[in-house]
Amino acid sequence: MEVGKALLFLGVLLVLLGLVLLYFPKLFSWFGHLPGDIRIEREGLRVYIPLTSALVLSLLLTLLWNLLGLLRR
Repeated sequence: MEVGKALLFLGVLLVLLGLVLLYFPKLFSWFGHLPGDIRIEREGLRVYIPLTSALVLSLLLTLLWNLLGLLRR
């Protein structure tokens, strides 16, 4: 039963994130454009490796996850 609740929560979270990205695209315009992100653009080739952006996103999600964990206790 707990897996069902977790999947339902994840689904709702993804729908909300999708709506935010759809209606507020400038909110995440920083992703992929931070110092440390690798961008290679040549004729016929585009490679994006968002290293710093992924680290920042991971940090934010970890903080959010821990905050939600503290609220549940």
